[in-house]
Amino acid sequence: MLIRAFVVDDEQLAVQRLTRLLTDTGRVAVSGSATDPHDALEALRSADVDVVFLDIQMPEMTGFDLIEQLDRNIPVVFTTAYDRYALEAFAVNSIDYLLKPVEAARL
Repeated sequence: MLIRAFVVDDEQLAVQRLTRLLTDTGRVAVSGSATDPHDALEALRSADVDVVFLDIQMPEMTGFDLIEQLDRNIPVVFTTAYDRYALEAFAVNSIDYLLKPVEAARL
């Protein structure tokens, strides 16, 4: 059974790259994505997913803000170019923290 994932990143190229990497594992099906955190929040309220791959620094709303506003508990893997958010990420129930550029071996 494939893990159902949703990818959120304000950079379309990052969404495309991570989607490809996840699909290439043969264990993950990306069932949705968003480049706007507000759109992601709406989609995630009803999406049938097992995990969210979530960027931290986005315009208007951080990944932490999005998690705080989400009214359901979905496991989160933060994806970011910055290691300074790692402690905060694990404090909000993330299951992993991937530094960009995400490498296939790390997935």
